[in-house]
Amino acid sequence: MSYDLIVIGGGPAGYVGAIRAAQLGKKVACVERERAGGTCTNWGCIPTKSLLRNAELFHLMKHRAGEFGLSFDNLSFDWSKIIKRSRDVADKNAVGVEFLFKKNKIDYIKGEASVEKAGVVNVKGGDGKNQRLEGKNILICTGVVSRAMPNFPFNGKTVIGSREALVLEKQPKSVVIIGAGAIGVEFAYFFNAFGTKVTMVEMLPNILPVEDTEVSQTLEKAFAKQGMTVLTGTKTTKTEAGPNGVKITVEGKKTETLEADLCLVAIGVQALLPGGTAPKLTDRGYIQVDERYQTSIPGVYAAGDIIGPPWLAHVASFEAIQAVEGMFTDHKPKKVTLFPGCTYCNPQVASIGITERAAKEKGMKYKVGKFPFMASGKARAIGESEGFVKLLFNEPHGEIIGAHIIGPEATEMIAELGLGMTLEATWEEIEATIHAHPTLGEAVHEAAGLAYGHAINI
Repeated sequence: MSYDLIVIGGGPAGYVGAIRAAQLGKKVACVERERAGGTCTNWGCIPTKSLLRNAELFHLMKHRAGEFGLSFDNLSFDWSKIIKRSRDVADKNAVGVEFLFKKNKIDYIKGEASVEKAGVVNVKGGDGKNQRLEGKNILICTGVVSRAMPNFPFNGKTVIGSREALVLEKQPKSVVIIGAGAIGVEFAYFFNAFGTKVTMVEMLPNILPVEDTEVSQTLEKAFAKQGMTVLTGTKTTKTEAGPNGVKITVEGKKTETLEADLCLVAIGVQALLPGGTAPKLTDRGYIQVDERYQTSIPGVYAAGDIIGPPWLAHVASFEAIQAVEGMFTDHKPKKVTLFPGCTYCNPQVASIGITERAAKEKGMKYKVGKFPFMASGKARAIGESEGFVKLLFNEPHGEIIGAHIIGPEATEMIAELGLGMTLEATWEEIEATIHAHPTLGEAVHEAAGLAYGHAINI
């Protein structure tokens, strides 16, 4: 079979890149070893959000029903149905991607792909048979997998990664989570909401260490209030996994041994390379690409998580579209410079642009507007007044350079600020934009005004 483009990997980079190429009138094949949609749809973004929705509802009803004049007798949950709902949601999304392949006349091929050489891909199917594909262009979008700790391998039962955490047959009574990035934090919220004893261990000074320091500290306080144990500035020194649980020795403010039913390791990811001829890699094992997303092998491109951080689905999709349009049009591909980051725990966290910590380190001149949700009428009305909107404006022109939100619907609110930064909006333009009342979005308007002494409601 001969194609204009062969895509290896059917995740947010792969399937999006394949569809864009098909829209441009190209003959396209997409090879996926498991199921269309990749990790994001099947084992990441989508099923975790289903679990978190369950957790949010149960936590609200169990701990705060009285605030809303509600009461329940024998409130309970069915763990197996919670997990099943998550899998059903993922399955429906995967079916949706498969439909898009059919709609766009893309050949969807299941199997393990190897790059034999420029223009040639070998696919080994589940039946063991090999299929040779030829294509003018190859786009590698194979993504990443969870990274294990040295001398503490995943065993699928007591030491697990995020994938295994999505399909646990029984709820653990206790869990230690090593790593407090987005994955660790989201699963911490999920398990804790249903009564699992959660202990988080983070080597750096704050959870969500890439976020603004004030945001991280606010989330840590919220988690402590919810009953979690959060150990920051703490390193793991010894690990032991048995058939019925784990023992983990940590050193921080004190040295202690933590015991739990299981340990979720969320310390990061590593590249998942296709077989065959490998392009030149970075020193961290990711595929090196040039300004057009082309690898060291002519005609072979790469996009998404496989080319390195940030490991985000929306970034992967952007990169794949840029790579494909660079292959088949006069478009000059763009590299990612500005992107939102979101964590879907409760309270939610979202950000884009520079943190105040980074601005200080760079010696930048800036102004800050920080508006608390406790001063928002809509936030109080829905009973979600924890957190704030924090905006950074560059001096002397007042253009927005950073936005940090912790609180209700933060992950939805960040889009407005991303558009503002893309358009180089200033505080005056944000303030001059009428925000509907009552909405959570008014907090953005107030934060912009507050930076320059114009805020009304605080």
